[in-house]
Amino acid sequence: MSLLDKDLETLHQELVAGDIKATDLVEQSLDTIEQRDPQLNAFITVNAQQALADAVALDEKGIKAEDKLAGIPIAYKDNIVTKNILTTAGSKILNNFEPVYDATVVEKLSQAGMINLGKTNMDEFAMGSSTETSYFKPTHNPWDLDRVPGGSSGGSAAAVAAGEVFAALGSDTGGSIRQPSAYNGIFGIKPTYGRVSRWGLIAFGSSFDQIGVMTKRVKDSAYILTAMSGKDTKDSTSSKQEVPDFTKFVGQDIKGLRVAVPNEFFGDGIDEEVKTQVEKGLKVLEDLGAVIDHVQLPYTKYAVPAYYVLASSEASSNLQRFDGIRYGYRAEDVKNLEDVYVKSRSEGFGSEVKRRIMLGTFALSAGFYDAYFNKAAKVRTLIKQDYERVLADHDLIVGPTSPDTAFKIGAIVSDPLKLYYKDILTISSNMAGVPSASVPAGFDSKGLPVGMQMVAKRFDEGTIFKAAAAFEAATKYYEVKPSFKGGAR
Repeated sequence: MSLLDKDLETLHQELVAGDIKATDLVEQSLDTIEQRDPQLNAFITVNAQQALADAVALDEKGIKAEDKLAGIPIAYKDNIVTKNILTTAGSKILNNFEPVYDATVVEKLSQAGMINLGKTNMDEFAMGSSTETSYFKPTHNPWDLDRVPGGSSGGSAAAVAAGEVFAALGSDTGGSIRQPSAYNGIFGIKPTYGRVSRWGLIAFGSSFDQIGVMTKRVKDSAYILTAMSGKDTKDSTSSKQEVPDFTKFVGQDIKGLRVAVPNEFFGDGIDEEVKTQVEKGLKVLEDLGAVIDHVQLPYTKYAVPAYYVLASSEASSNLQRFDGIRYGYRAEDVKNLEDVYVKSRSEGFGSEVKRRIMLGTFALSAGFYDAYFNKAAKVRTLIKQDYERVLADHDLIVGPTSPDTAFKIGAIVSDPLKLYYKDILTISSNMAGVPSASVPAGFDSKGLPVGMQMVAKRFDEGTIFKAAAAFEAATKYYEVKPSFKGGAR
């Protein structure tokens, strides 16, 4: 059994007792990366030398009982900045960018003793649902190497599922933690907007983006999210809301938990096998004492078009900073300043990023602002009110995470609209700013993982941890290992 297959509490006890060392965990991670990543391409940068040095320093100092996360290997999605470590956001335009500071989440987890193993692959600037838009080539799904791992946090999800690293952080703008977690059979949580600082996250859509955690087990994520949450003076959108110890919710009884199941989440376009597995999952929750109620979320059908107008508009503003002047890629053979801007961006950005910048710039233009951006903003308010109405009478909203299981690499990358609709079930949580997570809920007939999404009220991540942990204990899907089939490369 790999050390990284154990739960965090077991590893911590063994580290404190001296039965294992932090260097053992780091070396096993690095060995697994060396063995498996040529197939997966989950990492853009492996932080081997510094990780080993950090582990040696921890071992020499000794790990105390109260330092629950000390010595645990973690990876960061490559749009989370790391001091002196290449941070690309999956783009050519940042393929030489080494930040001079750590993101707040990196700083907090480093202070807690977690060891940075490296930076994971992603869709360029988090724009994608398959990790196929990465400048560094696609990541492969460990359950079937011919299939995508989802996106945009596909590298983080694949690295955790494959046992390359114990945990990984991702970012979620419209489902980019939850959808790849579903495709890779792991637990992934997007906290409430403002729960976690975005300082040091390379922005895509500033009013949607949120950093979250991906692990094999629910309680392991609870430990990490507790450590990285809280107010940050460097991020004005971070909340002063008190951060509970999320691990305290794990193991609680869910008898009487009120679960809303939106009919819209089981409509046309949702794969029948996905529906079947999630319906089985709902039966498990019911057997555990939850009360199931079918509800309506009528405005969610407008979520995809409204989201892509709003998020692309924010992206068109956020990506102006990549101009070939201050950092990143600069085109050669330029004649004037305008040439620098145009050629650097034309050569540095991929097609999907260009598409969204153009869409967003169009939606914000004087002649179309009211027709597109303003109308989409109003729809966002209606979606938020939908969620508030249902969650006023229920503890959770539960349904499928993704309309399907992992699809084959190259199958739909040339059809942006089909890719956009892969986020149809996850986008609404970002529109409403509420916490949501994907928990493993079984497998389809091809042996590919299915995810079940749980959505709670703002700042009520605890209820998600409580329900997800109870479901996990009853099903134990985390015990099933990826097959690494396919993938003739």
